[in-house]
Amino acid sequence: MIKVDKDECDFCGACVAVCPADCIELFEEDIEIDIKKCTECKLCIYVCPIEVISYVEHETL
Repeated sequence: MIKVDKDECDFCGACVAVCPADCIELFEEDIEIDIKKCTECKLCIYVCPIEVISYVEHETL
């Protein structure tokens, strides 16, 4: 699952621009990832200029 450190994110939009699944929504001071639409291609991780996006294994409930 893709995770964003929202406390460190500067909301630049680089991840939104490269997301082929169109699952990242950027707001003025927030960012949301629709994990149901995410294909885990990890392009957002590679383009993040401040490295605040990461991949974690799916959490079990």
